[in-house]
Formats: sequence, C-alpha cells, structure tokens
Amino acid sequence: MAESPEKFDSAMTTWQEWQDAPWGRLRYAIAEANLVRHLDGLARGSLRVLDLAGGDGGDAMRLAARGHHVTVVDYAPAMLAAATERAAAGGLSELITCVRADVTALPADLAAGEFDVVLCHNLLQYADDVPGTLATVLAPLKHGGLFSVMAINRHSAALNIAVREMDPAAALAALGTDQARTRVFDSALTLHAAEEIIPVLQDLGCRDVRHYGIRSFCDYITDDARKYDPAFYADLERLELATTARPPYTHTARLFQLTAWKRDK
Repeated sequence: MAESPEKFDSAMTTWQEWQDAPWGRLRYAIAEANLVRHLDGLARGSLRVLDLAGGDGGDAMRLAARGHHVTVVDYAPAMLAAATERAAAGGLSELITCVRADVTALPADLAAGEFDVVLCHNLLQYADDVPGTLATVLAPLKHGGLFSVMAINRHSAALNIAVREMDPAAALAALGTDQARTRVFDSALTLHAAEEIIPVLQDLGCRDVRHYGIRSFCDYITDDARKYDPAFYADLERLELATTARPPYTHTARLFQLTAWKRDK
C-alpha cells in the first residue's frame, strides 16, 4: 500500500472523533444492516469473519456482538491496539483476534483460511492495483461465502463539493478526475464507482452482486449540528436505511457497498 502505517496511527484521535460523529455512526450502522440481511444465507451459528484493513475494529465490534468470530487485519499498530482495547471493553476479546499484516501479503494461515465472510471496507481507494487487490482479498473466502467491499463513490465527489463547499467550479473540475484527498488521514485517494467494480468481482468468481449506497442524504444536509439531535438522527437513520438499496440514491450516496457470494466449486 502507498501510505505508511504511521500516517494512520497519527490520526487516531481524529478518526475516533469521526466515528463517534453522526456520519460515522451511520457508516457503520448501514453497513451492518446490509451485511445482516445476507448472513441468514450462511450456516446458522457463529461465523468466521475476516475484516481486512479493519482499523480499530468499527465493523468487527458489531459483528462480534452478534456472536461471530472476527479476525481484524491491519498494518497500523495503534489501530490494532485500539481494536484490542475496544474488544476488551465490550467483553468481546474471545471473539476478536487482531493480526498486524499488509492485506496484500497475508500470512499463509489467513490466506487459506476458508472464512465465511470477508470484509474489504475503505481499502480500494488506497490500492494501486484494484483487480489484483480484490483477487488477493477474495482468496481467504470459502466458496459460497459472503464478500463485502466498500469505497468512496466517485459520483458523489462533485455533488459533495457543490453542496458542502458551494464551489461549482471545483465541482466541475471533480467531474473529470478520479483523484481526491482524505482530510482525516491527509492521504491521496483514487475514487471508484460501483459499476466499475461489479464486473471485476464477477470476473473473479462472484455472483449475485448487490449494490448499496451509504449516506445517501446525510452528507448533503449542511446543518451538521442538527444531526447530533437524537430525534433528528433517528429520523435520518431510518431514511438512510430505507434508501440504501433504492435507486437512484445508490448512485449518488457518499459511499458504495457491494456484497457478493463467492461461487461454489
């Protein structure tokens, strides 16, 4: 990966503040809801989940709380330390295992781990070789298992700039590039669109790909302070849940999430 682990570790406080904000809470709540709707298609009971580039365990905590065993892989030590602390605080240490590794060079026991579920959330925008990265992260998933990939939606960039920054000239420029920058980690990003990733997944042996949008409305409501009001947030979450799989909102949501099943042998 292009970025150093120190860059992510140094932004830990900012990252945790982002997760606690309404937009961060929505990101995890909607992603969990989209996963849960598919988990019944797998065997009953505790599942083996591999959370690649899982950071400080935002997704892992939610799935472990449902009784699943989650292995979090990340290469930033402070992120993994925070994930370990969160697991202990939530009484989930027996269900969460943290492994420091580059997801493109997994330890042999994980690469051939035959996991029931593999998550690849917010990794693609940092990857230089998207097809190669997807092939690598799909390898530990057993046949018939569930895959989930999430990334920033390139189609949202111009809309986000126009609405949030009131800068139509910058929004126009954003239409012609796939490059952006994350403020939280101060890193360069390459933006993708769901319709570009779906055929790559299909070529890699995935079936029944489903397209979801995350934060279809939140990022375009400019009154951020109001989002902290519990009643307003509850209404916003219900709206986001109602539109996560509903076109055309999936195409302009700030993030896209794709779920797919790895074809049986």
